[in-house]
Amino acid sequence: MRDIVIIEAVRTPVGKFRGALSDVRADHLGALVLNELMRRVGLRPNLVDDVVFGCVTQVGEQCGNVARTSLLSAGWPETIPGMTVDRKCGSSEAAIHTAIGEIASGACDVVVAGGTENMSRVPMGVNRNIHGDPFGWKLRERFEMVSQGEAAERLVDKWALTRQTLDDFALASHRRAAAADDGGYFQREIVPVPVAEWRETRGAEDATLMTRDETIRRDTGAEKLTSLRPSFRPDGRATAGNSSQIADGAAAVLLMAADTARMLGLKARARIRAIATVGSGPTLMLTGPIAATERVLERARLTLSNVDLFEVNEAFAPVPLVWMRETGVSHERLNVNGGAIALGHPLGASGARIMTTLLHELERRQATFGLQTICCAGGLATATVIERLND
Repeated sequence: MRDIVIIEAVRTPVGKFRGALSDVRADHLGALVLNELMRRVGLRPNLVDDVVFGCVTQVGEQCGNVARTSLLSAGWPETIPGMTVDRKCGSSEAAIHTAIGEIASGACDVVVAGGTENMSRVPMGVNRNIHGDPFGWKLRERFEMVSQGEAAERLVDKWALTRQTLDDFALASHRRAAAADDGGYFQREIVPVPVAEWRETRGAEDATLMTRDETIRRDTGAEKLTSLRPSFRPDGRATAGNSSQIADGAAAVLLMAADTARMLGLKARARIRAIATVGSGPTLMLTGPIAATERVLERARLTLSNVDLFEVNEAFAPVPLVWMRETGVSHERLNVNGGAIALGHPLGASGARIMTTLLHELERRQATFGLQTICCAGGLATATVIERLND
């Protein structure tokens, strides 16, 4: 297989629900990260063979093949195709996997992969039941189809997790994200958003230049988290405080064949070591990252001890907690700069956002291997191992 490398990875700041990015369309956020990739690398867009984006709620503003509408909004040549994929929370990681496949097969040499989602403008679940129940009776005969929130509660039950354990993990996520933000760790990976220039309401006055994530709750504490009511069961333990935040954002990764990078004189910052996607039980649904981790490590010919940093998407606190219990990996190597509980989870963008943050943190620490994995609705999980390349 061709050696596939990462040249650059960027993301917008993550906007909180109905926050600073709520007047900026998802395809405009996508256009911003696309143009920032080219600016940083000094590459002409016409050298890009394809753009593959993830997006989950593909209705309204997000339904027109948002990869294509983003690249056209960015001013890129109309000859560049675009494709939008939906693998639920793993959509933009799946977009990266698709791009890797295109390059590995020789169909493309240079592909931009990422994702975009504005959950303030296109609410999660708005596409459900528009034309009927998404789960037919044939499926329901086989499986009990429950919400992800209920699945999170079932993880809590099965692994006997306490409310305090969940809240302690959530508090650590916010504190780690705040420390990373204060230390400037996210600064290099973020492209600022000039809200007035890209907002949907043209001509409106707005001097906002959004440069930092606005989801981090610096003032949260154990007392505040304890006071929150359960979100999914009257007597449950999963709350808004220990679950991922509804959020807005976009991220993109520039991938190419290693020989193409050398020909173009571009520095390869990391190589793709292995990718994997697994299915898991659609009722419990959120345990997929455990099997995905095992599979991607086998394909990478690595062990857990070889990996310097792990990213397990914090869809709900039980997901990484159960993953740590089953793998034996300590919290010291997991989500070291916080995760979706603190940074938000703009569904279709999260996989690329995580990869962007993982790459930059590997470089900051001069570490070598990073592994990311994401649970997805319906019983799926994506996983990727990247290897930082030395200067």
